[in-house]
Amino acid sequence: MRICVFLSAADLHDRYTRPAREFATLLGKGGHTLVWGGSDVGLMKVVADGVQEAGGRLCGVSVGFLAAKARTGADEMVIARDLAERKRLLLEKSDAVVIMVGGTGTLDEATEILELKKHGHTDKPVVLLNTAGFYDGLKEQFRRMEDEGFLPRPLADLVFFAEEPARALAWLEESGGLR
Repeated sequence: MRICVFLSAADLHDRYTRPAREFATLLGKGGHTLVWGGSDVGLMKVVADGVQEAGGRLCGVSVGFLAAKARTGADEMVIARDLAERKRLLLEKSDAVVIMVGGTGTLDEATEILELKKHGHTDKPVVLLNTAGFYDGLKEQFRRMEDEGFLPRPLADLVFFAEEPARALAWLEESGGLR
């Protein structure tokens, strides 16, 4: 399976890097390909290292203004013109999506894939990996949107919430990347 991971490129505390590394190792050992933003810094580097060291493949999609931070040695690296093209390519090249901890860029990517699913423009499975409760507030907000009628589809049809890396990957493998 080609699994797109939206995540931060920041250097983060071990409470975030350790589970990310665990997920990456599971992904690589499972023979999957990581599709990610292509950066070789911060949490993006942690995940790419883990996947590659565990025998998985790397497909990066960077963007022109970040090309200097793109990972050398990836199995595939594409440089997009802008962030919109980058998001489009990340989704085109993947069978499934995992949302890890991140900032505004990660949130933008996450809401775009959920909006596409909401309107039936993709059926890719999406997992939100809620490491160390990072997305508790967002999870609550999504539930409120559902409860108050802002989502035309059940939240469970849009995203699966996982608290642990092993559960996130197991759910994707069970779904076959074909939801």
